[in-house]
Amino acid sequence: MNGRSPRVLVIGAGVSGLTTAVLLAERGCQVRIRTTEYPGETTSAVAGAIWGPISSGPRDRTVAWARRSHGRFLGLANEPGTGVHLALGTVASREPIAATRPEETRLMTDLRACEPGELPHGFTAGARATLPLIDMPRYLDYLTRRFREAGGELLRSQVPSLSDAAGESRIVVNCTGVGARELVGDAGVLPVLGQHVVVENPGIAEYFVELSESGRWASYMPHGDRLVLGGVAVPYAWDRVPDREITAGILRRCAEIRPELRDAPVREEIVGLRPRSESVRLKVEHYEGARIVHNYGHGGDGVAVSWGCAHEAAELATDE
Repeated sequence: MNGRSPRVLVIGAGVSGLTTAVLLAERGCQVRIRTTEYPGETTSAVAGAIWGPISSGPRDRTVAWARRSHGRFLGLANEPGTGVHLALGTVASREPIAATRPEETRLMTDLRACEPGELPHGFTAGARATLPLIDMPRYLDYLTRRFREAGGELLRSQVPSLSDAAGESRIVVNCTGVGARELVGDAGVLPVLGQHVVVENPGIAEYFVELSESGRWASYMPHGDRLVLGGVAVPYAWDRVPDREITAGILRRCAEIRPELRDAPVREEIVGLRPRSESVRLKVEHYEGARIVHNYGHGGDGVAVSWGCAHEAAELATDE
C-alpha cells in the first residue's frame, strides 16, 4: 500500500477476519489485516470443519448467516484448490433426538433418518446428509491468496488497543475472537478449548459427528489423505498445549466406531480456543472518530456462519 493508511483495517486473520477482508478488498477497498497469528496458526486452522446446524445466537440472525454461508460453500466445492468438498456422512446421538429440527436443516436436500443398522453400537438415533466439509489449512491458504490477489496486505503486528487501531484507520473491523476480552474489554467472551487429532486416513470417505452435551464426543472429518478426529470442549482453558489424555480419549472413542483407526498413524495433535459468548457480536461502535465493526463471539460456529457474517460486516464497514 506504499505507506498509505488503509481505508479499512481488519484485526485478526482467522476465518472471520480473512473472509471479511476478502469481501472488502474485492469491493475495491484498501484493506490491511493486522494479526498476532498468521492464518495457519489461528484457532480457525484447528477446526474440523463442517457446515451444519448451529448453536450460536441470536437465532434469527445466525440462521440467515448460516444459509448464506451454505450457498457459498456449495459453490466453493466446485472450485479446485479451495479445500472445500461435499461428503455424505452421519450425525448420531446416544440419546433420543428432538423431533423438531433446526431451520437450517432444510438446506440439506438429502437429509434422512438413519436406519437402525446404520448406527454404531451404543447410538440410538441419527441422520444422514451430504454436507460441505472444509479442510481448514488449505481453505485459509485459499482465502489468503484471494485476499492478496485483490490487493490486500497482511501484517503480523499486534494491535495493542482500539485507540491504536482508530489512529491507523477510520474504519476498523474487529475479528479477534477470544482476543476481544483484552482488546475491547469484553468479559462476556470466554475461551472453550478444542483439541483434535490428525491421523493418516485409512480410506474413510464419510464424516461422522456425535451429538453430545458431555464436553467430549467422537467425530471424524475426511480431507483426502488426512482425517481430523475430535473432540472436546473445555471451558475457561487458555493452554494450547495438546493434552495426551485428551488425545487418548479421542482416539479411543473414534476407534470404537471405526476399528481401523486404532492403527492409523498420528500426524499431529492440534488445539484451539473457541470464542464462546452469549451471542455473536456483530455490530457497529463509534470510537475516537472511527467506525468499529465488531465481528466475533461465534463459538464453534465460526466457519458455518463465516460468509454470512462477513457480508454483514462488510456492509456495516462501508455504509456511509
